Amino acid sequence: MRYRLWVFIATGLFVIGLGIGLIVSITMPTGIADFFSEELSVLEELATAFGPSHAITAIFIFFKNASALLFCFIFSPILCLLPVLSLLLNGSLISFISVIVVEEESLGFLLAGLLPHGIFEIPAMIIGQAAALYFGVSVIVALFSREKNILMPRFKQSLKYLLIAFILLVPAAIIETFVTPLFMQ
Repeated sequence: MRYRLWVFIATGLFVIGLGIGLIVSITMPTGIADFFSEELSVLEELATAFGPSHAITAIFIFFKNASALLFCFIFSPILCLLPVLSLLLNGSLISFISVIVVEEESLGFLLAGLLPHGIFEIPAMIIGQAAALYFGVSVIVALFSREKNILMPRFKQSLKYLLIAFILLVPAAIIETFVTPLFMQ
């Protein structure tokens, strides 16, 4: 099982999530907006409390994203459910919110808010979730395999890619905190 295959699978799941979010936002825009209104108000309060251009905000964003990846990685042996759900949900939320932002603001506003940090954060998420999928499937295969010692090399390789994802989350958090707000004005 080559790691590159898992990156393609993770990317495919993310793209499927984008499609689901787009379809949902077009077919039921008011019902979904009402469903997420409470969650969005909590996020707005959190954003106000931390505020842009504060180091604590960048630290919070990094640890939130890193802990989500680590959580998915740790629990990935349970049929790979968390990495799959994370990729589908994140893709869906991005496209759903993108439709709302484009309708209320503009495509340029959306790109200014998403691209600066998204060029690091989205690949980090895909690489990290691919590592989780690879590790989860490796554990499941090891349970039924007669070969010994297949798990440790795959675990080490998965950790290597998870570390790369964590490294990519650092500039993503810094850019999201200090650069993205400049483009959003």
